[in-house]
Amino acid sequence: MATLSEKLFERNQQDEVQPAAAYEVPMIRTLMNRSDWLTLIALALIWGAAFLFISVAVHEVAPLTYVWLRLTTAAAAMWLFLWWRGESAGLPRQVWGSILVLALFNNAIPFVLFGWGQTHIASGLAAILNATTPIWGVVVAHLFTQDEKLSGRKLAGVVLGFAGVTVMIGPALLGSLGSNVLAQLACVAAALCYAFAGVWARRYRGMGLSPVSVTTGQLTAGALVMLPLALLVDRPWLEALPSLKAVGAIAALAVVCSAFAYILYFRLIDRAGATNALLVTLLVPPVAIFLGSLVLHEVIEPRDFAGLALIALGLAAIDGRLIKALSIGPARQAA
Repeated sequence: MATLSEKLFERNQQDEVQPAAAYEVPMIRTLMNRSDWLTLIALALIWGAAFLFISVAVHEVAPLTYVWLRLTTAAAAMWLFLWWRGESAGLPRQVWGSILVLALFNNAIPFVLFGWGQTHIASGLAAILNATTPIWGVVVAHLFTQDEKLSGRKLAGVVLGFAGVTVMIGPALLGSLGSNVLAQLACVAAALCYAFAGVWARRYRGMGLSPVSVTTGQLTAGALVMLPLALLVDRPWLEALPSLKAVGAIAALAVVCSAFAYILYFRLIDRAGATNALLVTLLVPPVAIFLGSLVLHEVIEPRDFAGLALIALGLAAIDGRLIKALSIGPARQAA
């Protein structure tokens, strides 16, 4: 039988590992309500515009420096927000290693890959490739979780999604590995990073960490990681000062598309689950394509739309609700 001192030691250990229960973990809803759908649409508009802002920023600021500025500004905005509310991040020392992993796969690596990729390809095409994130998510979840294994329906969705990517990249890949092909592969790799991050972030819900805390932690860790890389590789002090347009684009990416959007995103995951939240990647491409053609006069090729259609079918198969709705209709008519 454990002694009184041993019980006290175990209780102190639990108090250190587990954060204070300042954030009540809500019940996940399988079907989204009106508030969830409004959040999803808001995220689609914000992240669709993000691809436009990235194209503007990386044509004047080197990719590593752009990512460092974006993450640093976003982290500063989050800390100011917490200070204004009189709160702390509420992140125990033990979780910062985990937060660093999240920052690498959810911020630093994909931001750099998309930033470099969009120096060679259109913002709309980058957004379409970003829509493969939930396709990759199914594969990653199958490999690294016990409760999200592949089913026949999910496997069909993965095959359709990869077929969409093949339609978009395939012809050029068979010809030669030019800069455009490498840029598209970089965007696909970034989407894979987001999928790993989504599976990794499942742990924070059980810890009772709020979306604000997770957002603040990952942006801070990402900014610290990018600082030495930007200084050593880009040497930004040797570059010309960016225009006000580029500075404004980076500020919008930091405050709106990173800080504010990630709070919405993690909150949506808490309330409607990761599967519902990842549907935003299907809504982002139309917004990005429209803004890219309107502002940057970008042109998307027909095969890119065909690839997007296959990706959309893959996501519909993975989600399952559309298939279920279509099957219920004939059943009701037969009854």
